[in-house]
Amino acid sequence: MSNTPSPTPLAPRRTVVAIAAILALGALAAVLILRSGTPGGSGAEAAHGHGHSEAAGHADGEHHGAAASAHAHDEAHADGEHHEGGGAPAARKSEAGHDEDEGLIAMDAQRMETAGIRLAEAGPATVRSVLQLPGEIRFNEDRTAHVVPRVAGVAESVAANLGQNVKKGQLLAVLSSAAVSEQRSELLAAQKRLSLARTTYAREKQLWEEKVSAEQDYLQARQALGEAEIAVSNAQQKLAATGASAGGAGGLNRFELRAPFDGVVVEKHLAVGEAVQDTTQVFTISDLRSVWAEMRVAAPDLPAVRVGEKATVRATAFDSSATGEVAYVGALIGQDTRTAPARITLPNPDGIWRPGLFVNVELTASSRQAALAVATSAIQRMEGQQAVVFVPVQGGFRARPVRVGRSDAKATEVLEGLQPGQPYVAEGSFVLKAELGKASAEHTH
Repeated sequence: MSNTPSPTPLAPRRTVVAIAAILALGALAAVLILRSGTPGGSGAEAAHGHGHSEAAGHADGEHHGAAASAHAHDEAHADGEHHEGGGAPAARKSEAGHDEDEGLIAMDAQRMETAGIRLAEAGPATVRSVLQLPGEIRFNEDRTAHVVPRVAGVAESVAANLGQNVKKGQLLAVLSSAAVSEQRSELLAAQKRLSLARTTYAREKQLWEEKVSAEQDYLQARQALGEAEIAVSNAQQKLAATGASAGGAGGLNRFELRAPFDGVVVEKHLAVGEAVQDTTQVFTISDLRSVWAEMRVAAPDLPAVRVGEKATVRATAFDSSATGEVAYVGALIGQDTRTAPARITLPNPDGIWRPGLFVNVELTASSRQAALAVATSAIQRMEGQQAVVFVPVQGGFRARPVRVGRSDAKATEVLEGLQPGQPYVAEGSFVLKAELGKASAEHTH
């Protein structure tokens, strides 16, 4: 039988003590956590923090910082919501005032006068439908001459130059012509025979009256006188037909070529020493105080183009216009172009309408009475191509959208947007459009 001693109850006691120590430490940690969560916990921890380690103090500081930040954020957010709710009426008032000022173009009377702004009232007007045709300025063929010498000869001198203004009867050139010499010689001979015939007739008449000579001698002398007069007249008419003078100053063969009417030398084909025939075109002279605006009219447009109709001619190369009358409309339509020629006689006292200049011809195709219209210059197009008219308001002007109908150079029909008698800006609306665009750009930035 063994004498080994039995185990004592020491081990269970140690286990109980360990468990009790763990529970005590847990209770202590819970107390510390609860104390740190109270408002005064941080101050107490700071007062008695000498016994804590550095790590414990750091952890506690982070905890308090996060809690304080969250609290401050919640307070700030609540306060911000409070203030925002309280400032809403003021913000709405500010936005309303801003919308009221937007689109207003402030302008006083002095600025209006400087900008050339003129007001008018919307009302009824006649709106014409305009037919526009392309054309070209040409010489007025009724006032254009192709000068020919009418006799063969050689140029001795040329007085006229290209582009020179000449008067009727002004000397253009001098030719030496054998034909003119022969005609002048024939005239001189006929004049001599006429002088002799007159003398013979006077003598025979006196003798017949005195009963000295027979009546037959008297009648023969009278017949010879009549034939001599016819010969002289014939020679003079020949010279006049060629444009040569009867006198032979400077030589019997001298032929002076002169201007048929006032005009401008637009062509010259003659030089000193050059031989020309009687049909050679040596000069072209045109009276540019009157020109033609020629155009081609399509068949559907012919009813609107009538002789005597007023037409406006506008230059395409520069800003100029003139009014004339349709002088001619062709009776036939071209087989190739399917158009008819037409022309307008255009006064040109200042010489601005030069032949060869391209123009646009405007004719009134129809007219219609519009119940409400404004000046065409008052219509402005905004960026979206919306038509607007500027109307006066308190403190300046505003752009009012309108819907337009038919239009011509003077008046534009208004279908919607204005009332009869409504004042609007008839002149200077472009200045207001520029001011409105500048204000919009500043507002965008």
